[in-house]
Amino acid sequence: MPLTDDANREIEIQLRRRLVDLVEGGHEVVLDFSFWSRAMREEWRQVLEPFGVVPETIYLPTDRATCLRRVEARGRTHDGDFDLDAATAATYFDHFETPDPDEGPVIVLEV
Repeated sequence: MPLTDDANREIEIQLRRRLVDLVEGGHEVVLDFSFWSRAMREEWRQVLEPFGVVPETIYLPTDRATCLRRVEARGRTHDGDFDLDAATAATYFDHFETPDPDEGPVIVLEV
């Protein structure tokens, strides 16, 4: 991590194909991404639009300190984990665009 741009594009192409296959097969699908930007959320909505699917965004608001503490604590204890230094984690948090209802259905889960 991080992956090259080419690797990211290839993975995204495969994920989009898989999503379309599942939706065409009548399956419900959960995409577990950060969906950090409104633009990214809109791109994935457009993938589903031709199928008449209106996705719901599920948002779990979490304060900055908690997010940064969790990133620091997780380390590389599981396959697929990658190191994320505190400064990069803070930058990711600070640039997150909170979803709002004008994007479509948003469910806010308070934890």
